[in-house]
Amino acid sequence: MTYRITVVCTGNICRSPMAEWVLRERFDAAGLGEQVEIDSAGTTAWEEGNPADERTVAAMQRHGHTGDYTVHRARVFDKRWFDDRDLVLAADHGHYTVLRRLAGVSEAKDRIRMIRSFDPSGLKGDALSIDDPWYGDEDSFDQTYDEITAAADGIVEYVRERLEG
Repeated sequence: MTYRITVVCTGNICRSPMAEWVLRERFDAAGLGEQVEIDSAGTTAWEEGNPADERTVAAMQRHGHTGDYTVHRARVFDKRWFDDRDLVLAADHGHYTVLRRLAGVSEAKDRIRMIRSFDPSGLKGDALSIDDPWYGDEDSFDQTYDEITAAADGIVEYVRERLEG
């Protein structure tokens, strides 16, 4: 069984590709890389076809990651993907709302979660949103990285439980 995850943000050039890459590494490190497929998408077509924002790639590199991030191309989330995704992770409340509207049926809605809902610090409300670093500087991208990595192990454990159960 392959467990499929899609991470979603606005344009698929900052938050969602960063989360995709971090999660892929975490699942590989946990020995689950062969069982979990991770991709990403945006809720809008604004950046469709574009590579990841260079500041996203720079943040990954600053934090010691060495992946080939040049192959990423932004794309738009397709509601038909709910048919074969086990978990859809939203970067902020706006994405969560759009995804739930696209999902339509309650079964698909149950597969949508906020990325930071897996952060063990027990965040609630607005704190669950990862701010868009697009409008910020290098520190904004590092904050995004920190928020994603704080939730990553919780996501891995959540999926591990589902794979074992």
